Amino acid sequence: MIKTLEWTNQGIRLIDQTLLPTEETYVTCGTYQEVATAIRDMVVRGAPAIGVAAAMGIALGVRQSTAQDIAGLRTQFGQICRTMGETRPTAVNLFWAIRRMQQKFEEAAPQGVHTVKVVLVEEAQKMLVEDIAANQAMGRHGAALMPGSGGVLTHCNAGALATCGYGTALGVIRAAIAAGKNIHVFADETRPFLQGSRLTAWELMKDGIQTTLIADNMAGAMMRQGKIQAVVVGADRIAANGDVANKIGTYTVAVLAREHAIPFYVAAPWSTVDMNTPTGEKIPIEQRSHKEVTHLAGKQVAPDGVLVENPAFDVTPHQYIAAIITERGLAHPPFNESLQELALAGAGMVEAKR
Repeated sequence: MIKTLEWTNQGIRLIDQTLLPTEETYVTCGTYQEVATAIRDMVVRGAPAIGVAAAMGIALGVRQSTAQDIAGLRTQFGQICRTMGETRPTAVNLFWAIRRMQQKFEEAAPQGVHTVKVVLVEEAQKMLVEDIAANQAMGRHGAALMPGSGGVLTHCNAGALATCGYGTALGVIRAAIAAGKNIHVFADETRPFLQGSRLTAWELMKDGIQTTLIADNMAGAMMRQGKIQAVVVGADRIAANGDVANKIGTYTVAVLAREHAIPFYVAAPWSTVDMNTPTGEKIPIEQRSHKEVTHLAGKQVAPDGVLVENPAFDVTPHQYIAAIITERGLAHPPFNESLQELALAGAGMVEAKR
């Protein structure tokens, strides 16, 4: 299994995803500031991985603090959390992880500085284990939705590289193949950062899964030719009504899938579901550097001075989505009802529907 990130005595060890697929290199972040930079620069990316990396960065910063009392540690802890929160605004897992670490800090604070440090390190490591388990559960729930044979299209990278291991959308594909289904994956290249060509294709080939890489503007033609039987993607934030923010280009794929009567599925851990955000219109969309569009592999491919738009994400309205796959079970339309049921199930108030 690919180790996207792990806690070590030297710091947080990450596979550098900016160098894939030609170079498999690992970097160790020795301070929380280095972890924040790695998240911002997309050395580590993918909503679930960002959340756990942030939690580990927070734990690392607290462990290295020289504060002698809880008041001093709380001040430093607040700055560490603010630094992490400023890295990637769209992925709600980031803020979920920060809130979870804040809660653990306050629970442990009465027991002193040493206990807080131990508890936060343990909590960050626990989150990694939980993420892998959640991905595997998603795979089990989602495998039944995949076709018995044929093509499955995915956009961006929602695999082991976007999580702590196994993957969300790719976890569903992995589970379906393990269950005996004959699936051929079509991977969009995912301009402008090329997560599909650089990461998804690399990851699936490493697992021996049959994969065809296509340019983003080929998806409609592949659907019209009957080569695609289902679409499954990940998410960076899911609103309470089922609107989904995911990598730019996802909305286009969803519209094409609807036109060709192909089911469009979203796989994401419950930490990606933001019940406090009513609709996708309220999701903040990260804007990234124009150079990601004007340059390719460091080479300029557009004229100087051209105006550029580079939103990292778009929002797919809930009506284009056939089901949302979480570790708690499946949510079907109407999502404002089914997601609420899963929220209550997670709180132990009702039994989740499978």
